[in-house]
Amino acid sequence: MIRHWLAPLLLGIFCGLLAWHATLAVVPRALMALAVRRVATAGGINKMTHAPIVTAKSRAIVRPSPDLLYSSCPYDIGVGPVLIDVMPVAAPYWSLSVFDDLTNVAFVRNNSQTANAPVHVALVRAGQKVPAGYQAVMPHGTRGVALIRILIDRNAPIDAIDAARRQSRCRVSN
Repeated sequence: MIRHWLAPLLLGIFCGLLAWHATLAVVPRALMALAVRRVATAGGINKMTHAPIVTAKSRAIVRPSPDLLYSSCPYDIGVGPVLIDVMPVAAPYWSLSVFDDLTNVAFVRNNSQTANAPVHVALVRAGQKVPAGYQAVMPHGTRGVALIRILIDRNAPIDAIDAARRQSRCRVSN
């Protein structure tokens, strides 16, 4: 009796493992493609968009923190190197994170690592030229999202912080 069910049982286990591996391969790319499309609707690809302060209705991708200001750049290095310039902000904490097409973190820097100096990053593929003064970052794939997060005190004026973060930019290298 057991021998009769052994082959179908092994086939079922094999199919389950195959489906599990296929899911692990496909889902991260699909989620990042969705995230890039959603973020790009606010300002386009390879352009920095500075989101307004978070409210209860802010839900572009995930639940954002009401204690953070967000700026994002959906990028496509398939058209050329993408340059990201992040200017320091007079806030308790700020960071730049670059996520690749598999949702992995390809690069991260925060104000404590930079001594509040500007961060200049060039997102490139193999063989692309990195401009002088830029740190090369080679994310997996060609598309992803660069995200700036700034910790704010919601009880204090944020005008100066907002003006400073709007100096950060993202663009295709010429």
